Amino acid sequence: MNTSLNIDELCINTIRFLSADGVQQANSGHPGLPMGTAPMAYVVWTRHLRHNPANPAWANRDRFALSGGHGSMLLYSLLHLTGYALPLDELKRFRQWGSLTPGHPEYGCTPGVDATTGPLGQGLSNGVGMAMAEAHLAALYNRPGHEVIDHYTYGIVTDGDLMEGVASEAASLAGHLKLGKLIYLYDDNRISIEGSTDIAFTEDRGKRFEAYGWHVQKVTDGRDVDAIDAAIVAAKMDPRPSLIMTSNIIGYGLPTRQGTAKAHGEPPGDAELNAAKDHLGWPQEPRFHRPEAALAHFRTAVARGAEQEAAWQAKFEAYRAEYPELAAELERRLRGELPEGWADGLPEFPADPKGMASRASSGKVLNALAAKTPELIGGSADLAPSNNTWMNAFPAFDVDCREGRNIHFGVREHGMAAIVNGMAYHGGVIPFGATFFVFSDYLRPSVRVAALSHLGAIWVLTHDSIGVGEDGPTHQPVEHLAAMRAIPNLITLRPADANEVREAWKVAVENRKRPTALVLTRQNLPTLDRAVYAPAEGLRRGAYVLADLNMDSEGASAPDIILMATGSEVSLIVEAGKRLAEAGTAVRLVSFPSWELFCEQDGLYQAQVLPPSVKVRLAVEAGITQGWHRWVGTEGVALGIDHYGASAPANTLFEKFGLTVDAVVEAASHLVLAARAQDWKPRRPRR
Repeated sequence: MNTSLNIDELCINTIRFLSADGVQQANSGHPGLPMGTAPMAYVVWTRHLRHNPANPAWANRDRFALSGGHGSMLLYSLLHLTGYALPLDELKRFRQWGSLTPGHPEYGCTPGVDATTGPLGQGLSNGVGMAMAEAHLAALYNRPGHEVIDHYTYGIVTDGDLMEGVASEAASLAGHLKLGKLIYLYDDNRISIEGSTDIAFTEDRGKRFEAYGWHVQKVTDGRDVDAIDAAIVAAKMDPRPSLIMTSNIIGYGLPTRQGTAKAHGEPPGDAELNAAKDHLGWPQEPRFHRPEAALAHFRTAVARGAEQEAAWQAKFEAYRAEYPELAAELERRLRGELPEGWADGLPEFPADPKGMASRASSGKVLNALAAKTPELIGGSADLAPSNNTWMNAFPAFDVDCREGRNIHFGVREHGMAAIVNGMAYHGGVIPFGATFFVFSDYLRPSVRVAALSHLGAIWVLTHDSIGVGEDGPTHQPVEHLAAMRAIPNLITLRPADANEVREAWKVAVENRKRPTALVLTRQNLPTLDRAVYAPAEGLRRGAYVLADLNMDSEGASAPDIILMATGSEVSLIVEAGKRLAEAGTAVRLVSFPSWELFCEQDGLYQAQVLPPSVKVRLAVEAGITQGWHRWVGTEGVALGIDHYGASAPANTLFEKFGLTVDAVVEAASHLVLAARAQDWKPRRPRR
């Protein structure tokens, strides 16, 4: 090894070759980013990042997002070297079953990973949410001389990140909000998988970010650690978010691959890797070499981090002494605990045949929750009056009002969702985002990451069906419930009336380890008489028996048919059930707001709601029928809409598409008669 290397070069090469050795051993991965960005990552992690490896959850730590998550070995190397609970053996098990070093960073898997990244643009956008959460909490809780929330969000972003639309949406909002504690280092290597970025990405990135309202600097030599350091120092002094464009060479050191697309996403091979080590004065063996001097230098982060957290803790104790109530509330929020009595006094909605839209009842419940749950913060993608998501007693979060709780996200659904995730990663807040249900397609990549990362984000999705009416099929979601239900670990809730909406919000707020989608109507829903029908608290179990009708006639021990529905179609099965019961049919009515929650109930409860012996079942929902076979079985039928909608008044659409009380009665009667005649053959109901 070249013993003339100074400590900076020694440490940078340690990062490079730990990363490259990990990729080579796995025979899979991306060596280019770690080898090219090692200098700027080194500067951030050793000269600027305030963190405590012994306590990755320290509330006032700086956050770090590796937006180019494909370069995960860079982050794993940094975490290991600086003393996190990530032993060298885990670096050697990169991308292997059960390791702490998956192919892309996963929040909750690896100690010290602040965000799940890999889908490009996500990390950049998450960082905006982290910076917003920091600014909000600082405005609420800091007092003169007691800046107990005071940290930065750093990130490494790539050409691919800057190409993604989600990043543009988030960066635009960050510039508008002047999030000065957001500092990104841009790996400006001008190479993507297909070759030079000149083939598709030629705009002036710096000018674009300046137009967004960012502070933009350029470092012409990505190996100049002092220039990088000076740029970060300057970024900290500027009130705008910062982009430091750093000219790097992808795969730096690889003799035939550096600066080419070949360095991006495949192991270099033993010969190429060994030649790179020779070129940079590094021993070929052993693999995963950690020079003692480099390791000692990196590990100063352990003592330094402990000192920084101890100093902050002392500062917090002084804060607590002067502001005990504020300190107690802030600590509760940072622990993720809800305030005592948070659900007391939520609206109880009286029976009303006219009722109200579930988006309207949601707005009432949200405002009641907001009064007792100060951590609730969020907004809409420019649809707050339609989504009913404005918290009336509180101002907007903006440049001059960081304590505001209503966020104007603008028409930026994907950016909104990734920002909401970033706020959830940060902690201390319960974030929500809202839009029309049909635009959940724009949210979906971020919703999926939220579910994968076990984030307690909340999505308020209104205008949930053909009930949108005259806006037509472009705005009428039909396949979207099936799409949401397909995301593991996401709770999708479609409440049937105002009281179910109340319970749905309670479920969403309580679930801090998984996201929730609240799917709500534009049109009015009758408010059920809960003295007649089962309490709305049944929603919490996913599905519940609303009522058994005509079960006492002729000593019936089981219903002739089970009618089940979600949301606006529950009122259809209620009215249809009454008519069937009057005609002598024993009917069970089941409200089925959440498949996911019902699946999590024990088998006994599931059998109580849907007795296996009752095979005559009809499900009704204003969406595609995909998936309902699981609940209706081979002898039941799902009545839905397996096609797009149309432009017409909502009532006309429900009639034309066969979602009426008459249609439900007809379909149910056919099923019951066929079963009684023991001549049942599965077929779709006539419309």
